[in-house]
Amino acid sequence: MKLPIILILDDDPQVLRAIERDIRKEFRKQYRVLSTTSADEALGTIGDLKLKNEVVAMFLSDQKMPEMLGVEFLEKAREVYPKAKRLLLTAYSDTEAAIKAINDVQLDYYLLKPWDPPSEKLYPVLYDQLDEWQKQFVPEFEGIKVVGYQYSSLSHKIKDFLSGNLIPYQWLDVNRSTKANELMGLAQYTAADLPAVFFEDGSRLAKPSLAELAEKIGLKSKATEKL
Repeated sequence: MKLPIILILDDDPQVLRAIERDIRKEFRKQYRVLSTTSADEALGTIGDLKLKNEVVAMFLSDQKMPEMLGVEFLEKAREVYPKAKRLLLTAYSDTEAAIKAINDVQLDYYLLKPWDPPSEKLYPVLYDQLDEWQKQFVPEFEGIKVVGYQYSSLSHKIKDFLSGNLIPYQWLDVNRSTKANELMGLAQYTAADLPAVFFEDGSRLAKPSLAELAEKIGLKSKATEKL
C-alpha cells in the first residue's frame, strides 16, 4: 500500500522549509510529505492525487496567503478528501479567525507560529490527529476502475474483456456511485465519454476500444474484437 500523504501549504518558503523539515523528520516512515507555496498548485495536486488513488491523511495550511486564505483552501480540499484532517497554521494575532473556522469549515485544529520546540508544540497534536484519521480510514480499491452505465453494451464488453484476461477491476455505476461522479468531475468527463477506464497512474481512457485497452494494460495478445 502507498504511504498516505501529509500535504503542507505556506506561501513563505522559509517557514515552509522549516515545518516540512520537522514533520518529515518525525513522520517520514509512516507518511509521505508534500509541500508547496501556492494554493492553486496545491489544489491541482490534490486533483491529480485523487485520480491516482493516492490517500491524503492531513492538510496543514497557513492562514494568510495571497491566492486565498488558508480556511478557503481547506474548505476546497475537503471537497476532494472529506476524511483528511484539516489543520491551520496561524500567527497569534489570527487565532480568532482560526477559532471561527473550527465551526465554519469543520477545522480539526489550529497551530500557532512558532511551533518550537516541535516535540512539545507540534508532534503531540499531529500524532493525535493522525491517530484519529487512522481509526476511521478504510482503504479504497487499488487498481483499474471502470465507470459507465449498467446496461451499456460497451461497458459490458470492457468488463468481460478485463475479467476474461484475469485483470482485477472495480465497476462504478454512474447512476449509483458517488465515486464514479467524483472521478468524472476530476477528469472533466461527461456522459458522452462513457464508459471510461481509470488507471492507477492517474491516466484514463474514454470509450476505449479493446485494442487500446489491451495495449494500455500491457497484454501481449492484442484484442481483435471492435467495440
